[in-house]
Amino acid sequence: MLRNALEPWHLLVVVAAIALLFGSRKLPELARGLGRSVRILKAETRALHQDDLRPDEVPGPFPAVEPAGVADVTEAAEAAKPAPAA
Repeated sequence: MLRNALEPWHLLVVVAAIALLFGSRKLPELARGLGRSVRILKAETRALHQDDLRPDEVPGPFPAVEPAGVADVTEAAEAAKPAPAA
């Protein structure tokens, strides 16, 4: 009963109906909005996929850096102080 339910002329009728309903001025806006929503959907699915990865597997622009301890910060501050003038 549903064999060959979607034929090329069905698609032409749907496209013609959309063109008549929205008009030639609204079609570019409609296409732009559809493109933006697809782009957002791709970005969100990519972000969800990266959330599922372990932290060492996530690709990023910066290498993983261990946080500095209090002693490291103190040593860096001491090294940055100017020498006393004699």
